[in-house]
Amino acid sequence: MVDYKKLKQLREETGVSFSLCKKALEEAKNDIAKAKQKLIKWGASKAEEKADRETKQGGIFSYTHHNNKVSSLVELQCETDFVSGNKEFQELGKELSMQVASVKSDTLDELLEQEYIREPAKKIKDLLKEAVLKFGENIKIARFVRWQVGE
Repeated sequence: MVDYKKLKQLREETGVSFSLCKKALEEAKNDIAKAKQKLIKWGASKAEEKADRETKQGGIFSYTHHNNKVSSLVELQCETDFVSGNKEFQELGKELSMQVASVKSDTLDELLEQEYIREPAKKIKDLLKEAVLKFGENIKIARFVRWQVGE
């Protein structure tokens, strides 16, 4: 039987649907850490399943450092306009544009392999996998650019 306090906690911490959180907790025997690992594993497999789906919606997100010397733009794509308007999708776009401004990368592959500045145990590709699991859609970075004064 699922501990509903833990279900609520897992849902709040991950943003994943109640049904998936419940399934993860059931399989993990109410162990939140193990349930999170299951969600991560499921997120990777969901990302692979959805990788070929078209992403024609999304948004362009920007970040300019407080000293006005570094700035970035990131085009984050998803499948539907419904998801692109979601507050959490918008936050992901802002976080990715801050990442691009903070840590230089020349290719998308380099960017995807970078440690996330707010949580070094995660890579950028992990953030995207989590978003795929959370939103149930293919989500990808289509392109990005970083400018720095004098470069």
